[in-house]
Amino acid sequence: MTRRSAPVCGEHHVKKKWQATTFEYRESGIVVRVPKVFSWVCPKDGETSFTPDTTDELIATVRELVETAKRAKKRRSAFTEYVVAVGR
Repeated sequence: MTRRSAPVCGEHHVKKKWQATTFEYRESGIVVRVPKVFSWVCPKDGETSFTPDTTDELIATVRELVETAKRAKKRRSAFTEYVVAVGR
């Protein structure tokens, strides 16, 4: 993240906080959750704003995971929930 002042929530007119949150996406009965994603979060209602780079990464990751889940669903896999972690 580059150093800059915190954005202000357009609805509540308070500064957002830079913190980890869980991103969630749903499509065709498939749920993808990505925990510990840093974003700007409104302290009033929890509305998140992701940086452009984070948004690009989330889009690519979600596409891959949804396609994988659709293939598993199509072959009627016994596995219905996956946890994937990438070490640092």
